[in-house]
Amino acid sequence: MDWKGIVKTVAPALGTALGGPLAGAAIREMGDRWLGNPDADRVQVEQAVLNASPEQLSELRKLDAEFRVRMRELDIDLEKLEVEDRKSARDLFSVNIWPQILLSSVFGVGYFCVLYIFMSKNVTVDDSLRDAFNIILGVLTAAINSILQFWFGSSLGSKEKTRQMRVNR
Repeated sequence: MDWKGIVKTVAPALGTALGGPLAGAAIREMGDRWLGNPDADRVQVEQAVLNASPEQLSELRKLDAEFRVRMRELDIDLEKLEVEDRKSARDLFSVNIWPQILLSSVFGVGYFCVLYIFMSKNVTVDDSLRDAFNIILGVLTAAINSILQFWFGSSLGSKEKTRQMRVNR
């Protein structure tokens, strides 16, 4: 899991902010209030998240609650921002579908070719490159999930909520 995924799991409001137009505010908040360094940059926050102890992650969770309250005080709806961000990507999709089809297809075919070659043991990876190769394969595998979410939606539960909202109107 990448550092933003860790933040989103431990501190959902900060994680949502990191994925949108409020990323700078979230990084400043984490740097100042969590790390005690108001000048911390993205790299320093990333390293702190990746090396955080359970106690430090617990502190990050507390900061998340405070961040959520502060956003409400400023009339900023983090969930709405996240939905609008996804909506703009889907609106782009309605204009011209072919770039998404082409990129998804090329990535998928390339990924499964690399996976097949790796699994069939036709290629030997040098020991000095094994860790890097495994990381790259892991990143590519995680990207498949993003492609599937783009084409099929985020989850069955999400579809069920949408159905319920339509019924309750």
